[in-house]
Amino acid sequence: MNIFSFYKGWLAIPLILGICLCDFPAHAATINPSAFATVTKKIIPQQQVQVSGTITDGTNPLAGVTISIKGKATAGTISDFNGNYMLTASADDIVVFSFMGFLTITESINGRKTINIQLQEDATQLQEVKINAGYYSVKESERTGSIAKISAAAIEKQPINNMLATMQGRMAGVNVTQTTGVAGGGFDIQIRGQNSLRAGGNEPLYIVDGVPFASEVIGNSNTTGVLPRSASPLSIISPTEIESIEILKDADATAIYGSRGANGVVLITTKKGKQGKTQYTTNVSRGTGTVTRFMDLMNTQQYLEMRKEAFANDGITTFPTSAYDVNGTWSPTRYTDWQRELTGGTSELTDVQTSVTGGSQRNQFYLGANYHKETTVFPGDFNFNRTSVRGNFSHASEDERFRANFSVGYTMQGNDLPATDLTRDSRILAPNAPALYDAEGKLNWEKGSWNNPLRLLYASYLAKSQSLIANSQLSYRIVEGLEFRTAFGFTDLRHNERRTNPSTLYNPSLGFGSSYSSLYRNTNNRQSYSIEPQLDFNRQWNDSKVSVLVGGTFQQQEGNQLILFADGFTSNSLLNTLAAASAIYVVADDASQYKYQAFFARANYTYKDRYIVNLTGRRDGSSRFGPGKQFATFGAIGTAWLFSREAFLANNSILSFGKLRASYGTTGSDQIGDYQFLDTYSTTSNGYQGITGIQPTRLFNPDFGWETNRKLEIALETGFLKDRIFLTWAWYDNRSSNQLVGVPLPGTTGFTSIQANLDATVVNSGTELSLRTVNLQKKDFSWTTDFNISFMKNKLVSFPNLAASTYRNQFVIGEPINIKLLYHYTGINPETGAYTFEDVNGDGVLTAEKDKKTIVDFNPSFYGGLQNQLRYQRFRLDFLFQFVKQQNYSTDYIFARPGLLSNQPVSVTDRWQQVGDVTPYQMYTTNSNSNAGKAFNNFQASDGVVTDASYIRLKNVSLSYDLPQKWTGQLQCRLYVEGQNLLTFTPYTGTDPEFKTTGFLPPLRMLSAGVQLTF
Repeated sequence: MNIFSFYKGWLAIPLILGICLCDFPAHAATINPSAFATVTKKIIPQQQVQVSGTITDGTNPLAGVTISIKGKATAGTISDFNGNYMLTASADDIVVFSFMGFLTITESINGRKTINIQLQEDATQLQEVKINAGYYSVKESERTGSIAKISAAAIEKQPINNMLATMQGRMAGVNVTQTTGVAGGGFDIQIRGQNSLRAGGNEPLYIVDGVPFASEVIGNSNTTGVLPRSASPLSIISPTEIESIEILKDADATAIYGSRGANGVVLITTKKGKQGKTQYTTNVSRGTGTVTRFMDLMNTQQYLEMRKEAFANDGITTFPTSAYDVNGTWSPTRYTDWQRELTGGTSELTDVQTSVTGGSQRNQFYLGANYHKETTVFPGDFNFNRTSVRGNFSHASEDERFRANFSVGYTMQGNDLPATDLTRDSRILAPNAPALYDAEGKLNWEKGSWNNPLRLLYASYLAKSQSLIANSQLSYRIVEGLEFRTAFGFTDLRHNERRTNPSTLYNPSLGFGSSYSSLYRNTNNRQSYSIEPQLDFNRQWNDSKVSVLVGGTFQQQEGNQLILFADGFTSNSLLNTLAAASAIYVVADDASQYKYQAFFARANYTYKDRYIVNLTGRRDGSSRFGPGKQFATFGAIGTAWLFSREAFLANNSILSFGKLRASYGTTGSDQIGDYQFLDTYSTTSNGYQGITGIQPTRLFNPDFGWETNRKLEIALETGFLKDRIFLTWAWYDNRSSNQLVGVPLPGTTGFTSIQANLDATVVNSGTELSLRTVNLQKKDFSWTTDFNISFMKNKLVSFPNLAASTYRNQFVIGEPINIKLLYHYTGINPETGAYTFEDVNGDGVLTAEKDKKTIVDFNPSFYGGLQNQLRYQRFRLDFLFQFVKQQNYSTDYIFARPGLLSNQPVSVTDRWQQVGDVTPYQMYTTNSNSNAGKAFNNFQASDGVVTDASYIRLKNVSLSYDLPQKWTGQLQCRLYVEGQNLLTFTPYTGTDPEFKTTGFLPPLRMLSAGVQLTF
């Protein structure tokens, strides 16, 4: 390349001037005025304007946003705590708005004086966001443990009433299953599998704002018949109050919780006050819920054909007097779709939320109230309602050395339901059964020939709960890097429920009066106190950072429960008055006290911001174990290498983030209940000579100790193209040993078992994969996808003397613990028309002990979710697909023997009728003692009733629109519609493949619409 220069000394100046002067006159008359204006513009300074506005995230103002002028390094400002800013700039300048965790936005001034900005979250900067790890917080990029998180933004887009429902399909390693579609029902949750042999020993630890929240059931099976499980206190926590939920999974994350972290930890953080101007938010929504799918059942013609053929197969030519459906008592032409009649109603949802938040740099506050009401799909006026209020207040001294935070939440909950779920009746009632009401509008009993299903509505289930959760945190910075803080927690839970069974439940032909009416009443109160002093030290020098945390936990929980049964009432109108009963029985009158104390420590060392070691330890003491066994020590080590920060990858244009982490440690479990190691007694139901005695109920075991869970994890986290593609892979191996179970005893001892530690080991291992992609990210349009999938294997690897124990027909070494041992179904004998099964030992006799050897695993093979979030200008669309690969019981397991006075699926019509037929169903029969009757009983205990229940479900859809503020002024308005359980793709022929319990209402399809106002 040739470079020319006019610099030839001072003689060059006259030469240049001469050329210019000689050339200028020739063009003076034709000069372009716009060119002159352009030159003038560069010379004369542009007029300055004052630009101001407010910056928000769509809901709340953002303080600390950097506002600068493009190309001018010296001009700029930041937004104040109200999100307001003011800037002096030229009329044609371009303003740049930037803030950590949000997309950078540029706006041309174009002479405007007011520019309001709404920043959008930047999915590629999530690694710099801090997450809650329990006793401490850590940057997402620097954590050494396995922690999954869901935020309020995702929770608020779901029309749900239970906070556990928010996690379905959204978190790797977290499997949540709904147990009923009835309002106020519960959920089952497993974090990385089932660790304990005990069904009740797999619950995680719940922490609400730093306060342990006991999740043990508060209901009783005698009173909660409408629900498949006893009432859970978790339904009291309102999802709308939650700011975030973090799930701690591996040893590094859970070991600091010691004995209570074996099954994972669920950290629930409620909404807090935010710095900024006082802001009011109101959210109102209305919705409906309906059954997602009805079963395809027989019509009257098919049903009557089945009944008549069954009698013919049994050699019965004259129909019995009790066969009202075929002997002429009931009309042979009548048809009622009982599913739609009894469960085809519409549940109505109402949600109202209001809050006020704001504060200065040193004082912030939040006050909120929530109301939720939900009716049922059953006939009648039944509903679940919850009202809650929450307040949070924080203060920092002027020098910011002292900080105080106080939060309190109070919830009142009521559940008024029928005492019995009508779902089972809706499926088994004969399609030609009589009408529900007679000509006078009264319940029709058809001369005593049937039990009218609406009679069940006379029996009621009523539950009322009040919950108070309070927490106070005080901290003081002694010197720079050393802080002392103390947390005080208090919970108070009061639960009252009753179930009434009036005599009107019974057929009037029986002649039962109010003396046959009965009442169950359950009162359960639980209080807990906790204190946690902590000392936190942080120091940084050169390339090293050290963080040390030491503390203690002192907790006491007291509870009492009283269960009463009363009958012989003088009148049904006095059914809720115990004084009107002729007899009152005390079913249970228990008081319990649980004490827990611990000392814990954490030490974290980071070198050059890329080599991290995290050590946690905890010494636990629990009153649930005997002398000498009350204390145990748990701990973990976690390491991480941020290899993307190495020099050889510093300028890599493809790999933007890379971290390899690993952890190993031990956690424990004391989820066994109180006083299990003691020899206990209870009162006898029958007195002796008018004196009530006591009887032993449990043997003393001084060696009763802790369950132990050893956890190992290796994980790789990688981000590509500035984290637009972010992939997390994790492998884990958890071994739970020293199982707390009932060890069998000889009957001569007077006890069948003793609570003890069994040297059995359960292993849960698996792989989790999470992928986040930022597909498009523009000013007006963005599209983000989140995908997660979990593969899990559960195995019982050790169980001494299993063959001689009472568990021999429940567990198999080398197999999962959630299995069933069943007969192997081999088809239908074309000669006899009866089901046949494999005779494993070949003795010609089918017995459970010798021939139930087929193993069926009911654990999911894998599960996960696919979520998409799209934004176009002011529109937002979010939708989530949940998927599960699993087996479940088919409809053949639910229904009675085809041929009885009970409806059946239409598929049963494909049955054996004559010699040589090859069909999926055997011959009809009404005789339980016939060959076909016995074969059917064995069929329901075989793998023939197990089917593929895998599914893909459109779990959640949310569409919202933010009205332009030029229409609404200072008012921010968001309109939205939401849906839950909208579509399901499955080969399963029952009502819902997710459902694990039979005879209960499955999850409903929910639709709602609402408006949110903020000002």
